[in-house]
Amino acid sequence: MDVKRNKPERRLFGKRNLLIAAGGLALAAAAGALASLDKALPAVPKANLWFDTASRGDMVREIRISGTLVPRDARWVTAGAAATVQEVLVQPGAAVQADTLILRLENQAVLANLAKAKAARAGAEADLAAKRSELTSQMLEQKAAVASSRANFEISRAKAKSIAEAYAMGAVAKIDFDNSQITQEQNRNLLDIARQREESFGANTVAQLRAAEAQRDQAASALAVAQQEADALSVRAGINGILQQLSVEPGQQVAAGASLARVARPAPLMARLQVPEIQAKDLRQGLPVLVDTHNGEAEGTLTRIDPAVRNGSVLVDVNFAGELPASARPDLSVDGRIVLDKLRNVVSIARPMTASARASGTLFVLNADGGTARRQHVVYGAASSDRVEVVQGIAPGERVILTDLSRWNAYQALRLN
Repeated sequence: MDVKRNKPERRLFGKRNLLIAAGGLALAAAAGALASLDKALPAVPKANLWFDTASRGDMVREIRISGTLVPRDARWVTAGAAATVQEVLVQPGAAVQADTLILRLENQAVLANLAKAKAARAGAEADLAAKRSELTSQMLEQKAAVASSRANFEISRAKAKSIAEAYAMGAVAKIDFDNSQITQEQNRNLLDIARQREESFGANTVAQLRAAEAQRDQAASALAVAQQEADALSVRAGINGILQQLSVEPGQQVAAGASLARVARPAPLMARLQVPEIQAKDLRQGLPVLVDTHNGEAEGTLTRIDPAVRNGSVLVDVNFAGELPASARPDLSVDGRIVLDKLRNVVSIARPMTASARASGTLFVLNADGGTARRQHVVYGAASSDRVEVVQGIAPGERVILTDLSRWNAYQALRLN
């Protein structure tokens, strides 16, 4: 009897075939993912980007700022009292001498006060003269009283001596002798009192004269102030130079102390530059400065640093050792470069907008093919106006994108086209 044999069933999804299929699918998926990832990178046109190549070498650390040329010797002319501008005699740009009259002001109250002060001074002088004459007369009376007392004392002393001699010989009664002695002593006391009164009156005379002189001096001081205010109505330049600025016009009311005009000597000039307060911490006197007048450059030295911050800036003054370009004049706009120091053998790049000294950040570094850029963490060192030291993250020769790419913060790489 024949026995029927069953052939083994051939499985379509055998274990080996499954492994092979799974491997193929994984490779296909990976390839697809890579392809899709490359396509998902944002594309940025190279023409819109700013590139630089990291280099190793010396880096000059400097601050670039702007400012103006100003006279080293200038004077603001101010109003000595509240007044009205009556007449303008000199216009800006004119050469003036120290006594050149540039403005006339008017204030009737000032003139009236001057007349009053003159009268008060004259009255005080008259009072002093009258007091001196009165005290002199009284002093003479005191001297006369002393002289009379001295004469009476000398007479009584002579009589007492004569009576004493007669009393000794028994020619005069004792009561006459005692009376002569009492009279002599009385006259001596009266002379002493007269002398004391004379001395006391002398001291009192000095005190009264000093009081009268003080009143005279007070009136003289008030007159000097009034005269100064009246003289200030005629506004003069004060120094030899150029009238640079006139701040008023005829008919204008000005307060006491208000600025009326500025007079300056045309030379020498200095540069007054505005340094942002965040950069002022590295400033020190004596630093070299290169000033560009836009018609030539001049070397100078930092001589003054303003201790206060005004509107976010610190004012510094630069004096020049040599001649300035011929076009230099007061209030001319200039650019300055303050050289802080020079760093030796450091890696540096052009300074990105987002880079701060001794801070960290990220930059996109170009791959070797230049078609893509990867985000790289960067540690910065010292910074200058146009360059920054790279302490970590970028090697010499690598190209970086300096343009602000904050809009692509969500991406770790970019595609460049």
